[in-house]
Formats: sequence, C-alpha cells, structure tokens
Amino acid sequence: MCAQLRINTRHGACGMADLPRRRKAASDHLEATHTPEEVTRRLERGPGQSYLGDFIYGAIDGTVTTFAVVSGVAGAGLGAGIIIILGAANIIGDGFSMAASNYLGTKAERQLRDRTIQDEHHHIEHVPEGEREEIRQIFAAKGFAGDDLESAVNIITSDVERWVDTMLQEEHGLPGAMRIPWKCALATFVAFCFAGFVPLMPFVLGLILKRAIPYQYAISAGLTAITFVLIGAVKGRIVRHRWYTSAVETLFIGGAAAGLAFLAGVLLKGVVNVL
Repeated sequence: MCAQLRINTRHGACGMADLPRRRKAASDHLEATHTPEEVTRRLERGPGQSYLGDFIYGAIDGTVTTFAVVSGVAGAGLGAGIIIILGAANIIGDGFSMAASNYLGTKAERQLRDRTIQDEHHHIEHVPEGEREEIRQIFAAKGFAGDDLESAVNIITSDVERWVDTMLQEEHGLPGAMRIPWKCALATFVAFCFAGFVPLMPFVLGLILKRAIPYQYAISAGLTAITFVLIGAVKGRIVRHRWYTSAVETLFIGGAAAGLAFLAGVLLKGVVNVL
C-alpha cells in the first residue's frame, strides 16, 4: 500500500509539474488561431451552423418515446411481439413526425427572416431618417455618444445590406445566418431512429433467436439508461459543461417518462382483458 501511495504521489507530482506546459501549449494554440491571417480565413468562411441541438433532441426523444412504449406494454403484461410492433411503429411514425415538424419549424424561421429583410428594405427606402434614428438609438444604448455615435450611424447606414443586417439582429433578434431545414430534419430523424432502436434490441434479438431472452425488460431498461447517460455526457462535453451533470439530467428526464409509461401500463392492465 505504501508503494502504491508513492506511485500515486509521484504521478500526481508529475501531473502538477506538467500543468504549466499544458497551459503554455494552450496559450500558444490560442495565439496561433488569432493571427491576422487566421482571423481573415475564419471570417471568410462565415459562421458555422451547428445541428447538435437537432441531434440531441431527436436522440433523447427517440429513446424516451420508444422505451415508454416498451414500459407501457411491459407494464400491461403483453408479449414481446406487441412491444416490437408498437416500438417499430413509434420509431418510424414519431421519428418522421418529429423530423417533419423540425423541417417546417426551421423553414418558417427562414421565411420569417426573409420577410423581415424585405420589410427593412421597404422601410429604408421610404423612411430612411426614421431608420437612421433607430440605428442611432440602438448604438446609443450600447454606450456610443457624440461624434463616435454619429460616426457609427454613418458607417452602418452607408451600406444598405449592412444596415439591414444590423436591424435584423439588433431590432428583431434574428440571426445573420439560418440553418438548412432539411439538415435539421435529417439530424433529428437519424438520431431518433438510432437511439430509439436501443430499447427494442433485446426483444428483436429474441425474435431473431426465436426464443425469449431472460430479463428482457431489465436489459432494455439498462441499455436505455446507458444511452441516456451517453447522450447527456456527449452533449456536456461538446458544450463544455460538466458531463456528469448533463448525463444525470438526461437520465432523470428519460427515466421519469419511462416510469410514468410503465405506471400507466400497470393501471390500465385490466383494460386489455376487458377488450
């Protein structure tokens, strides 16, 4: 035990000694990515569009709804065949519905942005002084005053596209660039299908082997819990949040939905016999 303690202490000391070097490397990397050339190259590429939210949304909902179906059917005491049929129907039907809703919602946002751009062009053409006053008050609220304020107003209003883009973001709160609707839908659907299949895996495997696998529901619950944790952990790592907090949060939300579905199945179990 003493030897192990010495090893751990030595490793800890090495880690602490290595900390300044890691910080220096991070600082060098940060400086290298902020040279004039790199800044120009990055700005020329334009802002990147992230579809992480669509993927996470689809994955969580796919896992939750499919496992909710599994829990409800298991709670009602129905067979594995019913679980597979209802689970597959949920993956295909609900997954497509979510993707379509995401597509239409994102498309509506793009249409709203296009309509707002048209309106701002119309306003600038017909009431330019009123629009200049809006720019003036927007930048006054940011702390500009006197000659600096007038210079900012003159610079922005000297180019119509820059003028409209400023009004778009500052007055209406709309982004300068929008995500592509079909990519949002695809990210949602793919994530929904892959994650939604996880709770069905033990039952599908039993169908392939043509025999029931022991503790199918327990295995399904375990795989689903692991999926929730992984989704939350990945999300946390990407957004630089504590991964374990995000994992527990996702697991709690998914587990609550599954528990409610299982309870509903138990309470309505008698309905099956009546029908």
